[in-house]
Amino acid sequence: MSAMSARLPSFALFAALLAAAGLPIYIHAPKFYVDEYGVSLAALGAVLFGLRLLDVIQDPLLGRLSEKLRHYRAQAVAVAALVIALSMAGLFAVTPPMPPLLWFGLMLTLVFSAFSFLTINFYAQGVTKAETLGAQGHLRLARWRETGALLGVCVAAIAPVVLGAWMGAPFSGFAVGFAVLAGASVLAMRGEWGVSAALPSTGFGPILRDPVARRLLLIALINAAPVAVSSTLFLFFVESRLAAPGTEGPLLLLFFLSAALAAPFWGMLAERWGAKRALILGMVLSIIAFGFAITLGAGDWPLFALICIASGAALGADMTLLPAIFANHMARISPTAAEGFGLWSFVSKFTLAFAAVTLLPLLDAAGFQAGADNTQTALGTLGLLYAAVPCALKVLAITLLMATRLKES
Repeated sequence: MSAMSARLPSFALFAALLAAAGLPIYIHAPKFYVDEYGVSLAALGAVLFGLRLLDVIQDPLLGRLSEKLRHYRAQAVAVAALVIALSMAGLFAVTPPMPPLLWFGLMLTLVFSAFSFLTINFYAQGVTKAETLGAQGHLRLARWRETGALLGVCVAAIAPVVLGAWMGAPFSGFAVGFAVLAGASVLAMRGEWGVSAALPSTGFGPILRDPVARRLLLIALINAAPVAVSSTLFLFFVESRLAAPGTEGPLLLLFFLSAALAAPFWGMLAERWGAKRALILGMVLSIIAFGFAITLGAGDWPLFALICIASGAALGADMTLLPAIFANHMARISPTAAEGFGLWSFVSKFTLAFAAVTLLPLLDAAGFQAGADNTQTALGTLGLLYAAVPCALKVLAITLLMATRLKES
């Protein structure tokens, strides 16, 4: 079955929508509210962490709700897509009608809630879809899905910078573009939603009782943390540690474009070597890249561009292979997969919030100030948090993955 006849490009487009509402929000939103409204880094970190505490309860429940609505997924997805488009406009294109920090928290609550529900439905549907694609169906779908996601991240990461050269309110333009993408994605996925009535709902029990599923969720938690760290601190690192304001946009594009271009390569490598081996290789590449980043200082942005290429390529492995491994395992123990990806969504987002609530206050305590002259102590703290912490976390993730026995299709 060809990719077009299998409608895999539709999955890539919908993945781009979700990706545009994921990492770019952590990259852009905190700095936007610092620059536009003078909100403190520590306050933003506290709000982000508070939203993730909500997810402790919300995401698993959204997974269960997705399972209850599995025969009405098309309608439920359309409503959630409308919510995320409107709340994104509220976040970036509307002057806060209340204290900015409160508005920030309210709009992000809606963004993240809709994002979670859409992600759970999308990845659960992917388990069903992959079963129709024959051998290596999960890896084949993952190549399209995660490549689309990474291209979506590329566009969303660079869009405000590019729009800033053409219009006075680039984030308003970003919000409008996101709404257009949401509509196009929902239309492209028409007819793809729904599951076989023969598949019973399994609940959380089989997933939480399964040792491999628990280990994969733990690996996802630890392995996503380096991405959360680098995403949270990227703009501050480039602006202050590298003393290269104005290069943030091109470097972000280079990072995510490298990930998008590498994603198909990792998929093909996984089909030949196995997903586990390929993923470990990607993790090692990430450690090497971030290890060199520790040594960089003012004016070293050309070297950092090379690091962006290497670390971006490593991100392509993370985003393509680990979800495919988890989906493959869900097909064995929980075929409808909605509850499983409810837990997966929580784990993935919790790392971003944990990074925000720990890293931003630590920077604040070290005396770091965005856009200002900083002491060597503050810049040194920024460098260690951005580069050394991800290396340590990746080592732990590799250790756990090597000790996990997987059955690969």
